[in-house]
Amino acid sequence: MNRRTLLGGLFAAASVPALSACASGITTLDNQGTTSGGGSSKGGVTIGTANFTENQVLGYLYAAVLTAAGVQTNVRPNLGTREILIPAIKGGDIDLLPEYQGALLHYLDPKATATEEGEMQNALTVALPAGLQVLPYGMAEDSDAFVVTRETAKKYGLTSLADLKKQNGKLVIGAAPEVKKRQVGVVGLKDVYGVEFKEFKSLDSSGPLVKGALKKGDVDVANLFTTDTDIQANDWVVLTDPENLIPGQHVVPLIADRKADSAVRKALARLGNVLTTAQLTELNRQVDKDKKDPEDVANAYAKQHGLA
Repeated sequence: MNRRTLLGGLFAAASVPALSACASGITTLDNQGTTSGGGSSKGGVTIGTANFTENQVLGYLYAAVLTAAGVQTNVRPNLGTREILIPAIKGGDIDLLPEYQGALLHYLDPKATATEEGEMQNALTVALPAGLQVLPYGMAEDSDAFVVTRETAKKYGLTSLADLKKQNGKLVIGAAPEVKKRQVGVVGLKDVYGVEFKEFKSLDSSGPLVKGALKKGDVDVANLFTTDTDIQANDWVVLTDPENLIPGQHVVPLIADRKADSAVRKALARLGNVLTTAQLTELNRQVDKDKKDPEDVANAYAKQHGLA
């Protein structure tokens, strides 16, 4: 994966007021509570994505709807993790990023307690650095999940994250490297549930490495995404989260004020109001299982649903 260090830059001075959510759970264009701050997309918008399938698909979906709206786009896929992407958008290397409400909020404010979508949207606008804003969040959602095989669940009596404490010092967890230091990860599992693992294996984000390790028994617990079709295909068990360690994860565009004009807002809001979790899961399947190109998959979806 390309994890090169991206250049940093100065923040813009504009602040971002809080958003308010409508009854349907999606912030509307008429009541989004943010201002464009004089932004303009006339010079084009550069979209960055993280280094996993779904985020790439979302990046190309953003490009498809923006292109249809007359905005020139450039997609830079596979740039790496949030620890790389956030400095990149602040510094001007990218302008727009598909994000997830809860994960982004915990990255910015590890002590955040908001879990409801509207509350998280408001909390994000407070936590974001000057010069950045979140646009209306969409219907589609993809959360972190801690998964075990059916055999492991039976062997150790695992149904919830709380059950992992009974096996402290015995189990191996596999995940992307950054999960070792994240609240929605090893840190939070210890703080909230008192869980301690025998070993942490640095693998990938819901990708072939971590899933292969789970299948082979090289790890006992794997951090995957709920839209990963391999969970159901392999009859794996998603451990429940009774203490709500894992927040809601609606897909939300993170954009620099400098590019957040009405053309961009309207195009991305249209996508957010159409794309569902089930559809996003299917798009992931087409890339991961059918080996289709994520850009082709995104473009086909956009055309099929009248977005491009």
